[in-house]
Amino acid sequence: MILPAEAWQRIAARIVPLDSAKVDRREARCRVLVKPLTATLDTPGADVSAMDGFALRGDVSPGESLPVAGTIAAGDPPGFELSEGEAARIMTGAPVPTGADRVVPVEQTECAGEEMTLLAEIAAGAHIRRQGEIVEQGQPLLPAGSLLTPGALGLLATHGYSQVEVRRRPTVAVLVTGDEVVPPDQAPGPGQLRDSHTDFLLAAGRGLALDFTPLGIAPDKYEPLKERIRNGLETDVLLITGGVSMGEFDFAEQVLEELGCEILFDSVALQPGKPLVAARHPGGWVFGLPGNPTSVMVCFWLFVRPLLRCLQGLDDGYWHGALAAELAAPLPGAKSRDRFLTAEVGFADGNILVTPIDAKGSHDLAAFACGTALVRVPAGAKPAGPGERCEILPLADWRQATRRG
Repeated sequence: MILPAEAWQRIAARIVPLDSAKVDRREARCRVLVKPLTATLDTPGADVSAMDGFALRGDVSPGESLPVAGTIAAGDPPGFELSEGEAARIMTGAPVPTGADRVVPVEQTECAGEEMTLLAEIAAGAHIRRQGEIVEQGQPLLPAGSLLTPGALGLLATHGYSQVEVRRRPTVAVLVTGDEVVPPDQAPGPGQLRDSHTDFLLAAGRGLALDFTPLGIAPDKYEPLKERIRNGLETDVLLITGGVSMGEFDFAEQVLEELGCEILFDSVALQPGKPLVAARHPGGWVFGLPGNPTSVMVCFWLFVRPLLRCLQGLDDGYWHGALAAELAAPLPGAKSRDRFLTAEVGFADGNILVTPIDAKGSHDLAAFACGTALVRVPAGAKPAGPGERCEILPLADWRQATRRG
């Protein structure tokens, strides 16, 4: 049995980001850019007004009145010439007329007919966005490795990029094992239970913008299991649930070795989640997840999710992105293994408040169904009370998950 941090190090040492693929810009959200991009045009493309107001030429004193020589709207072509002693009505984003060197906001003026009176002093250069002040054509726009956020995609649209080269998304398959497991739409008989793993993993995959492929339920029989796993190895990542403990019918690890997989580890000091298998083969990765529902969840969040993100060129790892928070309810201690509980999250006076949900065991799916964060209790830690600090890993968008009073 190894420590969780060491388990992740064994994974991280073998991670190679996936190859690239060209995708349409609107399909590139949350993907990682492979090659740097340069600006295709100056931004702004010309000197433009930052305000609705009046373009002026030279110093004009407060109280002075000027004739309005014309109006310039956004989208008008450049070329309007402004003579000294004149003003031009101008809209936000409109090209600044030749000769003008400042713009006065409309609220700092008074108008009577076609005459404008200045009400406040206005400095040279005020309220003009200069050509290329954001970026000039040919300059770096986004470096390789950039996460394509909605804002980044808006930037790409501005510069006319219809396609971008990004890291390929991994293909992932889910294989559930166990003679006792039946599909969710089937009533379980004596000694049977419905499959909850597939629905959890498919939903967790969609949370990463990935579509996992379900491979169904394999029996606890060596040859049928081997055939299912062989098919699953054609994907970048195969997730197997169950069959990885020490039972007489737990064949998954033996099958993986026979199929040429390198076992990186098969036991991690976690509670829940100890019987976790990670394996590597020339075509990808395999995780043998424990059979209990909460163990599947914890192992996915701590190890599978970071791997899937790293394969796409993102920075992640075991307990990466954890936040400091304050306990709003008691947190139990831990013995010889790091212990993980889910928790509800709230906010007060700028603090993150955490209410741990103490599961009755690794089979207590109801407890983990309510959590929006994962709380870590380090091995050997004593129980903690309200007001004490803790560490949490976000599992959901808290703005959606926080209950209204």
